Amino acid sequence: MGEFIDKAKGAVNELVGNAKQASNDPATRSEGVAQEKKGEAQNLKGSVKGALGDKV
Repeated sequence: MGEFIDKAKGAVNELVGNAKQASNDPATRSEGVAQEKKGEAQNLKGSVKGALGDKV
């Protein structure tokens, strides 16, 4: 179950991060980059949990 939750949160953060990067405001763009990276990390965490059976 944890694998799915982490991957879902990661996908949402990546999506919102990509949307923020389309902004004209430099601060919002950099915030979007950080949020996208956070989403990528959450996806990776979910993949690891899936491989190890949610024991992470």
